Amino acid sequence: MTCNPEITEGWHGKLNLVYAHRHNATQLIYTHQQAPLKVQRPFYPEGSKVCHSVILHTAGGVVGGDRLSSNIHLEPHTEALITTAAASKIYRSNGLQARQKIQIQVEAGACLEWLPQETILFNGAIYQQDLRVELATGANFLGWEITRFGRSARGEKFDRGEWRSHTEIWQQGVPLWIDRQWLPASEEIFYSFHGLAGKPIIGSLVWLGGVVAPEIIEKIRILANGVSEAGVSRLQHGLLCRYRGDSTSEVRNWFIEVWQLLRVYFLNRGKCIPRVWQV
Repeated sequence: MTCNPEITEGWHGKLNLVYAHRHNATQLIYTHQQAPLKVQRPFYPEGSKVCHSVILHTAGGVVGGDRLSSNIHLEPHTEALITTAAASKIYRSNGLQARQKIQIQVEAGACLEWLPQETILFNGAIYQQDLRVELATGANFLGWEITRFGRSARGEKFDRGEWRSHTEIWQQGVPLWIDRQWLPASEEIFYSFHGLAGKPIIGSLVWLGGVVAPEIIEKIRILANGVSEAGVSRLQHGLLCRYRGDSTSEVRNWFIEVWQLLRVYFLNRGKCIPRVWQV
């Protein structure tokens, strides 16, 4: 299946968010939203210093030709946790590519926890996501991406379509982590060891903001015991976790354990699960 990048039919959703440190609190001071993207009012389950935000896609799913664009700016010394209200659904395409671009700027002393719920690609979807994060000196970023290829609970495989994911994280003009993934759907790729190896779910979690001690890496590897296919790599300024398997709950539970561990060590925060995940 091929797509024509010149055709731009579909939703053109936009979301711009700015967080500022005011009166010893992190406040969402600017919001510009264009359907189908929308942000709920801020929540403060951990107190005023950490602002929790939930992004909604009001159309229910993404179709070929949709263009979604988000710009998120954390001013100095702000702390925010951003998630999504539900899993993102990328529907079968009629030949047009759906695309989402996310640009994030995290200033000095600020910290963003970027924790969207999973993305589900229906068989025949054509989708690309670009995420670029700019970190100032002293900024922290923790983010994950969980992708399910095909509605596997229905026995559906991702053997038609295409998925691309481009992630870049920079600090003062220096690349900290660049990750480019491409999956041209086919029966061969689905079962290839260098593709999905018959596993419909992949995930990546990255933490950037400080040197991670070997003992923390070891604790995270212990947490991965029993997980289908899991890997942990130490980065120069953080760490990377990878997953390939069959279970959304498995990868999600492991990522949550890693995230909570890093919260204690680096952010001096306790456990706090966003309430939208518990609905």
